[in-house]
Amino acid sequence: MTTVYLVRHGLTAQTGRLLYGRTPGIDLDHRGRAQAEELVRRFDGVRVTAVYSSPLERCVQTVVPLAAARRLELRTDDGLLEMDAGAWTGRTLRQLRRAKAWETVQRSPSAFAFPGGGEAFPQAQARAVATIERIARRHRRGAVVIATHGDIVRIAIAHFVATPLDAFQRIVIDTVGVSVLELGGPRPHVLLVNDTGGLGRFRTGVTPPWETLPGRSDPKMRG
Repeated sequence: MTTVYLVRHGLTAQTGRLLYGRTPGIDLDHRGRAQAEELVRRFDGVRVTAVYSSPLERCVQTVVPLAAARRLELRTDDGLLEMDAGAWTGRTLRQLRRAKAWETVQRSPSAFAFPGGGEAFPQAQARAVATIERIARRHRRGAVVIATHGDIVRIAIAHFVATPLDAFQRIVIDTVGVSVLELGGPRPHVLLVNDTGGLGRFRTGVTPPWETLPGRSDPKMRG
């Protein structure tokens, strides 16, 4: 089994204001840099064997301090990129909320592709899930931190908990929220969603509460 820690990037000056999609050069602001430093403390005592990130600066900068603290190479993977927002890239969320297609994004995202050659939500979900599963297979029995984007985390979690894509907007992921998956068994397990505090339950030597449930210690019963 592989433990995967999905981390949304930290705050930027544009977070919650612009749909910046894959725009390069969007750095963490002073709040996001503080969140990245705090992430190191949150992972104190937690086993980490690899660190991956979307190539975009705001994600890389979120896990640079953690990778440095653990003396691990920070690897980027294009499969973790934000969705391609096409012609909507760079528009304010206030503008987009007035667009007719906004209702489709909110209620039926499975039927939506960003205009101007942008990505469709089913395509993005398939990409994100395939990338996360590929990384998990590469690090069997490892503990991998993956920094990516809010919607990528949400649509991936929707897949792993077998929630319809059209319901993924119900999942809330804060900046530097950590969600934890266990992959590689008969079925995936979602252990935690959107943690913004400590990760003490995952520290080495601590028996997490789900491991004490009947059947969890028996590999035949896992899943």
